[in-house]
Amino acid sequence: MIENEQGKRYDRFRDRIVFPILNQRGLVIGFGGRILSAAQGDDGAETAGPKYLNSPETPLFEKGRELYGLVQARNAIRAAGRAVVVEGYMDVVALAQNGVENVVATLGTATTPVHVQRLLRLTDEIVFCFDGDAAGRRAAWHALEVSLACLADGKTVRFLFLPEEHDPDSFVRAVGSEAFLERLAGAQPLSAFLLAELGARTDLATLEGRSRLIAEARPHLQRLAAPALQVQLVRALADLARMDAQEVGRLCNVRVTGASAGAFSRAAPPRAGDRGRGVRTRELERTVLGCLLVKPTLVRAIPGDPDLDESHESQAIAALVAYLREHDGEVAAGALVDRFADTQFAGLLNELRAGLLEMRTSDEDAEVLFAEAQVRLQKRRLKRAIEALERRQQEQGLSADERLRYKQLIQEEKGLGQAALRPA
Repeated sequence: MIENEQGKRYDRFRDRIVFPILNQRGLVIGFGGRILSAAQGDDGAETAGPKYLNSPETPLFEKGRELYGLVQARNAIRAAGRAVVVEGYMDVVALAQNGVENVVATLGTATTPVHVQRLLRLTDEIVFCFDGDAAGRRAAWHALEVSLACLADGKTVRFLFLPEEHDPDSFVRAVGSEAFLERLAGAQPLSAFLLAELGARTDLATLEGRSRLIAEARPHLQRLAAPALQVQLVRALADLARMDAQEVGRLCNVRVTGASAGAFSRAAPPRAGDRGRGVRTRELERTVLGCLLVKPTLVRAIPGDPDLDESHESQAIAALVAYLREHDGEVAAGALVDRFADTQFAGLLNELRAGLLEMRTSDEDAEVLFAEAQVRLQKRRLKRAIEALERRQQEQGLSADERLRYKQLIQEEKGLGQAALRPA
């Protein structure tokens, strides 16, 4: 019931079909009413009122946190591996009646981060299905902006735009569920929608237009929480802007290497412990770290203590190896980065994980790279030991045992030199 300005009480949802809104436990927390016909006003005139009317917000009912039909659609979403988000209650009902049951609707509000987060906990893919008119595209753009900070690599957000004369309700009734599902399968990925919208806002034939493209893309890239997708978007933007990907990354404050760079060779600023050793040493250590992230049981192939120095990468290897040895390498690959999320190594491990995902590094690739890295590490240890003995020879000469040791090291180095090694 609601009271008007004259003090008269009346039914808030008069002349409407009422849809109960349920919380996650299936309890009714509010209602939505869709108008059936023109309502009679106090002056005798017919007044339609809003098409949809919801219960007022209360401590139990917040429109920005709830999704219509989620309780009923939960199992279908899990089975399909996809959640479809539409705008109206009748869209949900019509699609469900036609066999498409993994559908929910926002409650007359724009998409919120809570909506996206709740759905991504249920499934790896969300498809936002909107009308193809200007209002639908505005709603889709808002959903994209909200989704950026909620995404993770391995999660997907896509967009389906129906013909302007249709909403999901009318479309599925007109052409059937199979045609709707075909459209759904071809929905536009978030990355393609983002690039298309940004590209349409400027003249890419001019220098100024391409500069504006980068400027408009920057806040969206920085908000994106999926590192591998972030890197790929930088490269796609670089193609559109006719620029180098590293330069676009620098302008957008996103780290990215050249297109030919490997999964473990991302650029990193030099640190105090790395001075004088060159980039190859760090790349070798990053390869070891990356391989352990892909296949933690490779820790069993590391003999004794790893060859360590003061570099950030070496210290990360020491921490990773110590943790993996405690568990004999039996640690889920995805859990390793989370284990070190609150340590000084979090940024490095997240960066390497992004490269692994981008390059789709397999267990077999990791085994080959790791074996080569172990040979290179051994060769580096031998070289340092040989150089130390040579300095000692120049300064004060070698004892008989040291001369024997020197010969053994030279033979070992020659033996390693016979191995066919992939360039670092």
